[in-house]
Amino acid sequence: MAIKIDQELIEYLEDLSYLTLSQKEKQRLTGDLQEILERMTLLAALDTEGVCERSHRFGGVNALREDEVRPSFNRELILRNAPHRNKEMFMMPKTVE
Repeated sequence: MAIKIDQELIEYLEDLSYLTLSQKEKQRLTGDLQEILERMTLLAALDTEGVCERSHRFGGVNALREDEVRPSFNRELILRNAPHRNKEMFMMPKTVE
């Protein structure tokens, strides 16, 4: 089933995203979305028979280091630089209502 990229869909997406697009931007978006869908169709047509569903170049091996507890900075030393603080953290003015 092909998705039709038309003015109605663009206006719907514009409404969902709380954007106001110019006519030129709407035309460009229509072309861009159509091109994306065409490329996805090309990908869907690729023969993936025999390809592992979740292939990765590391072969499923965790390439990250193990977590380990190590000493950190001295909290009191760091908090000395704060103009306002409590026993554990910097105190900042409220920025979000």
